[in-house]
Amino acid sequence: QVQLVESGGGLVQTGGSLRLSCAASGRTFSKYAMGWFRQAPGKEREFVAAISWNGGVSYYADSVKGRWTISRDNANSTVYLQMNRLKPEDTAVYSCAADSSVRLSAISVKLSRTYDYWGQGTQVTVSS
Repeated sequence: QVQLVESGGGLVQTGGSLRLSCAASGRTFSKYAMGWFRQAPGKEREFVAAISWNGGVSYYADSVKGRWTISRDNANSTVYLQMNRLKPEDTAVYSCAADSSVRLSAISVKLSRTYDYWGQGTQVTVSS
């Protein structure tokens, strides 16, 4: 129903910026809430950010709040994660996900099980 493909990862120095993109296929994209998660080596998957289907409500993990911004362009079926002031502890594989329930809450957005579709992930490495 929905396929997601991430791009934009890479290697940057501390304090640098990256913009991740998640391109979706499927004609119902505009009605899906979208989220970004990350997983570092030896650690559990961690919530990063989420955005409602119409872009009106956004949620962020405390660790990225004030540094990063999630946005979406429904006309082009794409979700973005602008990552500024990167730190070595941000190093991880970043994945985007789609929630077919079309709703978000402060609790549900942080849970991997909330989301129905996942991209392949893109590596972000921040050197010190």
